[in-house]
Amino acid sequence: MCLAFGVAVYAQAGWSAVQTTPYIAIHSAPQYARSAVMPYANAQAPKGGYLSTASNGTFDNLNSMNGKGSAADGVNYLFDSLMSSSLNEPGVMYPLLAEKATFDPQKTSFVIFHLNPKAKFSDGSPVTAEDVKFSFDAYQTKSNPGLQMYLADLAKTEVLSKHQVKMSFKSDNNAEMPLILSQLPIYSKKDWAKKDFTRVTMQPILGSGPYLLDRIDAGRSLSYKRNPNYWGKDLPVNKGRYNFDRLKYVYYRSLDIAFEGFKSGQYTLHEEYTARKWVTEYNFPAVKAGMVVKYRFKHSNPIATQSFVFNTRRNPFQDIRLRQALTYAYDFEWQNKALFYGQYTRLQSYFANSELEAKGTPSAAELAVLKPLLPKLDSVQRIGVLKNWKYPVSDASGFNRNNLLTARQLLLNAGYKYKNGQLLDKKGQPIQIEFLIHQEGLQRTLMPFVRNMKRLGIQVNIRQVDVPQYIERMRSKDFDMTTSVMPQSLSPGNEQAQFWGSASADQPGNYNYAGIKNPVIDAVVEQVIRAPDRQALVIRTRALDRLLRAGYYQIPTYGKGENWLAYWNMYKQPAVKPKLSTGIDYWWSDPAQAQKVTSYLRKQ
Repeated sequence: MCLAFGVAVYAQAGWSAVQTTPYIAIHSAPQYARSAVMPYANAQAPKGGYLSTASNGTFDNLNSMNGKGSAADGVNYLFDSLMSSSLNEPGVMYPLLAEKATFDPQKTSFVIFHLNPKAKFSDGSPVTAEDVKFSFDAYQTKSNPGLQMYLADLAKTEVLSKHQVKMSFKSDNNAEMPLILSQLPIYSKKDWAKKDFTRVTMQPILGSGPYLLDRIDAGRSLSYKRNPNYWGKDLPVNKGRYNFDRLKYVYYRSLDIAFEGFKSGQYTLHEEYTARKWVTEYNFPAVKAGMVVKYRFKHSNPIATQSFVFNTRRNPFQDIRLRQALTYAYDFEWQNKALFYGQYTRLQSYFANSELEAKGTPSAAELAVLKPLLPKLDSVQRIGVLKNWKYPVSDASGFNRNNLLTARQLLLNAGYKYKNGQLLDKKGQPIQIEFLIHQEGLQRTLMPFVRNMKRLGIQVNIRQVDVPQYIERMRSKDFDMTTSVMPQSLSPGNEQAQFWGSASADQPGNYNYAGIKNPVIDAVVEQVIRAPDRQALVIRTRALDRLLRAGYYQIPTYGKGENWLAYWNMYKQPAVKPKLSTGIDYWWSDPAQAQKVTSYLRKQ
């Protein structure tokens, strides 16, 4: 081990595996520990200009960590975390507020973060171990239940010295915890001395990050300005980063109205989520004039799982056979042809586009994980786990006849009956479903699925509510079915318990929207969290993938392994692009192009 980048700690019993390193790496060796600048950065990128993007709905809270209200977009730029993620390497963090960390990567029961003595809040006061302790104590006791569960294995946070803080874990081997802890923002203890952490607030919060709050137009927009005295601007992870003088987030009630705002120059960077628009609506004058550029970024992350979610806390979705039958009502092939211009792929996995995706029949290594648990599964789930999994495929005609006949037969086999075209449950009650949404554009993509459910004799009502009401109903799990987009990581860990674990099913504000309470899934999630190496992590995640699919808790729909961006032609990017992120923090403004855009907009 090179002493410059890993210092072993001598214990009484001999050489311990405890080490001090200027990085945290889970199941991998860091590539850039010796780098003065990240490979996807331009260290000579000029500072200046601005970047503006759209946000949906509204905002009323600058404290994104207490889970209250609607957190303002961009507040992450106000705060530094202990370390910063590599945009090329999953599960690797490099120094930010902490210049190094001490822990045992083989049997991780604690981590000591060594703070950089140069770290400062934006008012010039030092960032100390007391601030770190204050932040994590607040997160553990005053944040939303989801975050508290995420940090559930953190036993205590201790101040060892002004620049050293120790976090001890309840379990004796949680390799992911140092990585989790290193990603969360650090608040100033002094700044919160006379504030209530649990309340919604629009009062500025002191941070140590690269930007400062500049201007708030209540509910409409907020702007940030680059801090010229940012303490961390010369760190390797930050060279060539945070180049814009201003960042602005403009809020719109509707995505359609937001797009019109982009076309007229109300904001400068737009991410497109609708295939129809991406293919047909980027022919406006600014595109033809070369003032707006379309950009496809192909990434190496798992595709976010877009899905229809069954709330299994409620009837009729407590019945896996009903959920299985309704899977046949979703007609991706026709939808992709008729609505999406062939731009999407059907999601066959909760970890699609990655090595974590379970394919074919289970391997011997996967079976070793699954076999002891199979007897505890419902027969439908047990059969599905062992299959070469493929979701139903239609002929793309729009009728979906064969799949609906299969669904009908599955329902009859499960004891459901029909009367006057209505599907009745085993007690003779009609099956009725409310589908909760908040976006207007979803009606168009939902209707084919709704029509197919109605052909199966199910009464379906689409219920559209505004964003605050939707957030509250999701927080309290007050829905029958809804849509979801669940991002995944190449290094899955504790968050899987939040997504799928029994303990999170009834916690308000947590992410187990389907209400999954399955001890087999709990056991495999625990194995994922405790994976000793990358190979074990991949195998155990594939086993989890099989269990989720075969449980029919959601209907994964469609996705793409890329981001669709459009921007006013005033930005430059480094020659080398990162693999795991668009890397917008490393873009910069071209003054000459910015002037051309300004002149063009003035003439419109």
